[in-house]
Amino acid sequence: MAPTTLPEQLVRTCRFTRGVPERFTVSSDGGTVLFLRGRTGDDPAVCLWALDVASGRERMLADPVRLLANGRSPRTAGIEAYGTDAAAGVVAFALAGGLWKLDVGKGEPRRLPVVGPVVDPRPDPTGCHIAYVSHGALRVAEANGSGDRSVAEPDTPRVEFGTAVHTGATSLDGIRGHWWSPSGGQLLFARTDFTHVRPWPTAEPAGPQATRTALAGTPNPDVTLWLSARDSPPVPVSWNRVAFEYVVGAGWDAHGPWVVVQSRDQHTVRFLGIGPGDGRTTVLDEQCDPCWVQLVPGLPARTGSGALLSHRDLRGTRYLTLDGTPVTPAGLQLRAVLGTDGDEVLFTASGEATETQLWSYAPNSGLRKLSSGPGVHSGASRGGTLVQVTRDAERPGGRAEVLRAGGPAVAVLSYAERPVLDLHAQRLVLGPRELAARLHFPSWHRRGSGPLPVLVDPYGGAALQRVTAELDWRVLLSQWFAEQGFAVLTTDGRGTPGRGPDWEREVYGDLFGPVLDDQVTALHEAARLHPDLDLGRVAVRGWSFGGALAALAVLRRPDVFHAAVAGAGVADQRLYAAHWRERFLGHPDAFPQRYDACNLLLDAPRLTRPLLLIHGLTDTNVPAVNTLRLSEALRAARLPHELLLLPGTGHQPIGSTLTGQLLDRQVRFLWRHLDVGPTHEPTGHPVRRPS
Repeated sequence: MAPTTLPEQLVRTCRFTRGVPERFTVSSDGGTVLFLRGRTGDDPAVCLWALDVASGRERMLADPVRLLANGRSPRTAGIEAYGTDAAAGVVAFALAGGLWKLDVGKGEPRRLPVVGPVVDPRPDPTGCHIAYVSHGALRVAEANGSGDRSVAEPDTPRVEFGTAVHTGATSLDGIRGHWWSPSGGQLLFARTDFTHVRPWPTAEPAGPQATRTALAGTPNPDVTLWLSARDSPPVPVSWNRVAFEYVVGAGWDAHGPWVVVQSRDQHTVRFLGIGPGDGRTTVLDEQCDPCWVQLVPGLPARTGSGALLSHRDLRGTRYLTLDGTPVTPAGLQLRAVLGTDGDEVLFTASGEATETQLWSYAPNSGLRKLSSGPGVHSGASRGGTLVQVTRDAERPGGRAEVLRAGGPAVAVLSYAERPVLDLHAQRLVLGPRELAARLHFPSWHRRGSGPLPVLVDPYGGAALQRVTAELDWRVLLSQWFAEQGFAVLTTDGRGTPGRGPDWEREVYGDLFGPVLDDQVTALHEAARLHPDLDLGRVAVRGWSFGGALAALAVLRRPDVFHAAVAGAGVADQRLYAAHWRERFLGHPDAFPQRYDACNLLLDAPRLTRPLLLIHGLTDTNVPAVNTLRLSEALRAARLPHELLLLPGTGHQPIGSTLTGQLLDRQVRFLWRHLDVGPTHEPTGHPVRRPS
């Protein structure tokens, strides 16, 4: 049965991610494209597919429902990731704790008889062996499952091999911890020791006890790298680990193994070449910045001829550089390097902050823009074949097509559902800083028909833009709130991505001051352009960084904001991940005043407005004790507020079965405190209000 409301649709589609093709891999000859996709827009059993570029035909390579037909529920099984050899002819993936191997074009996947549960399986480039992680050990098996052996076993429960917690900062496929040599004869791998990482502060007995994230100012995991050959003991990789304690990237290309290391203060990053025999390192590139060196996905890297790809932040622009020389123009902001094919580089960059375009660069052909039209574009290319992904305002998940010279464009089917509501929003550029904003109105509202209460709905932090050319679930949720009787304003202020390094660094040393000022400016500018906005009834809601911002808004600017819904926010900045928080505020021992200035607990006695606090008790991103301590501080000051704790729920409950109830609670809170008279249930269809 089709969903009748957006909250129901968010649950069944897992926020419109189901049925969307993703994780594209192009074979070395460009003739085949592998990808993951469910069979429908509500199917959680993600399958592995292959597209034949010449014929345009798709075929399913691995169906989890069929593979797990021994009674396991098909509603809970899916392939989340996969690895391939260099030719993309051998595929390995983990499913239901097992290791599965597939020869593309040669029959069904086969479960290999290896030690489980299996994590992050990776075939070597020749397709002869598969490395994987199980119970903290790094293991290798023959491609047929025989000869399964341990490469490195942890000697304590606090040690893991084959994982490195911060490599996701530069890796295009998530956190990595082991990398094959091109010949398949050696492995570079990480050993991560969590012994000195302090226990995660939990909010309930069943909370995330095993979470091993270092909080600001506390000891980090100790990460070392090792080189292993089949018949030799592992060799340690050497660098100044006291000065550079973060391993934020590593790999092995045709020119040898390498590692990216970063200082604790994040002012310096080095790209080190590794001797494959002795583990000694050589500095190939160094970057320094008085605030922080930005980590760009896919960088640094080397082209087929050995030229060094990196980036430089100069005079307000993030440039792509080749052997230290910028190859992109001023004003084009580099986003990510998606890969190299020989000496050709595929990357994304933004000229207009709300859009991300797809580009290529090669020494012989120069710079080329591959995408066109508004959107958030991405892709993959190899062997003369380009997969172009366009996420625009048409539908969630966007569209993908495969392009090859001399042939027609081949569409990759998407089964993403169409939203049950339409957008009624307009893009705005507000104030002297030209803040990018989106203003939603109820579908039933007519300009000049009467004042509307305002809901400010930002994220505002450095990790995420909310105002882009892409239609995603957050945009739809803002429209849903508008249908409940609000004008909803979303603004990206200082610190958000896309507008260059100077804009990003405006929040160095002060996470909230500039951000809150920009939200206030945007609100007043929007009201100047649209007199229907009632500045006497303004609420703010947010999640994660946006949750902290929402709480701070009513604490510090009650003259502007009259109620707030704050979900999963960081109240005490010392209670958040060291690598992320220290990037902006430094070490709390060196800059305690910065942490105090951003501490909501110290502002708690100032509360004069209604505040609803929400947090999942098994949140492994933001410790729930942040919200609990803020509530305790408010109670100690005898200040009324509402607290909603979600047992067994993680950082993002929207999309879970709690969605409808959670949104209902927020809307009723806002209605009550902004004096909005409902004409329908908040989880039902929008109903036109009487004029």
